Amino acid sequence: MTSSAFPQSIIARKRDGHALAPEEIAAFVRGVAQGGWTDYQATALLMAIFLRGMTPEETVCLTGQMMSSGVVADLTGIPGVKVDKHSTGGVGDKVSLVLAPLVAACGVPVPMMSGRGLGHTGGTLDKLESIPGFRVGLSLTEYVAQIRRIGVAMIGQTAELAPADRKLYALRDVTATVESIPLICASIMSKKLAEGVDALVLDVKFGRGAFMQSRTRAHELAVALVAIGRAMGRPTRALLTSMEQPLGRTVGNAVEVVEAIEALQGRGPADLMAVTYALGVHMLLLARVASDPADARRRLETTMASGAALARFRELVAAQGGDPAVVDDYSRLPRAGYLRDVPAPHSGYVTDVDPMAIAQVALRLGAGRSHAAASVDHAVGLTGLKKVGEAVQAGDPLCTVHARDNALLDAALPPTAAAFKIDSRPVQPSPLIDELVE
Repeated sequence: MTSSAFPQSIIARKRDGHALAPEEIAAFVRGVAQGGWTDYQATALLMAIFLRGMTPEETVCLTGQMMSSGVVADLTGIPGVKVDKHSTGGVGDKVSLVLAPLVAACGVPVPMMSGRGLGHTGGTLDKLESIPGFRVGLSLTEYVAQIRRIGVAMIGQTAELAPADRKLYALRDVTATVESIPLICASIMSKKLAEGVDALVLDVKFGRGAFMQSRTRAHELAVALVAIGRAMGRPTRALLTSMEQPLGRTVGNAVEVVEAIEALQGRGPADLMAVTYALGVHMLLLARVASDPADARRRLETTMASGAALARFRELVAAQGGDPAVVDDYSRLPRAGYLRDVPAPHSGYVTDVDPMAIAQVALRLGAGRSHAAASVDHAVGLTGLKKVGEAVQAGDPLCTVHARDNALLDAALPPTAAAFKIDSRPVQPSPLIDELVE
């Protein structure tokens, strides 16, 4: 090992603002994955990267090394262009539950590796696990076989895929280095590329309910992610979408599964369907099964109307050990024992629904987790959320709170009510789809 490959030398070079050489980045990732670097050494370099940044070349190199720290799934034997979607997370974001079976039913293989909720953003895995029996921990062999058989799988990160990311993400979470764009990019893209995709569509959210609240920062992240995808030979597109109010009318886990099933039955909220179709259009275009955006949109809508997307969701649930009867009987999902409506204090129009306030209520109810080891209550959450621009009469429910006991219910009501603003004049919600980054 050369002196420049010693941890302290690499840390010092980044601390002093230098770009790291490929062999230094490789030594770092290898040391994290194999235990040659201590946690405090890895943390020191993470903080140096957070403060000093990385060049695009460094970020691409870091992504490639993290991707190669474990097994890269081989999906080449499965016909078609394999396309996944990734969201940076938002309040009420259940798009993946609708989008994955919909796109798969259009003939595009969808290998989807998702995450758990942490803080105010919900996790796709937590929502799926509210379905009795649903297994997100498929082996790599099971994952590949299922995509070959039904065209879609929705799993958690396996021990074989990008193990360096698993370790680094845990360290970033406890060292206030999560918001570094190079580290975000390497984390997202290493996992997505390791799952065996040929192309990728990204939903980069901005606004009060998003991880990246600044639109400028969200745009910077989207550009960086797309550039990495291109550099790694995977066509990548990103949509910037607004998170200035919760997406859809539910926030939680089982309650969001219900809303996703309703959407697959053609009864989804307008905002949820707008984001779902916008992302789906680009997935079909990258998969080369549609000739242009209008053709892609027609294919998605026709597939949804035919019932094929709902049938594929049912098939997905059964394939991963879940109870497919939940599609027809929501009572088979976890349900909270204490429900109460939050009444509108006066008549008027909803002019604001603070997504962060709603997310914090859901978190306190137990629908999310404040730290990685926390458990999640799949039954609790909020339903029937009024949307910006809608008229209400005094006493009308602004939403319904679902809690596990009366104490949590009573505590949730005041902050929930405070999240809504009602005025005498209507306002238009901010546009959902802001920009396409190619």
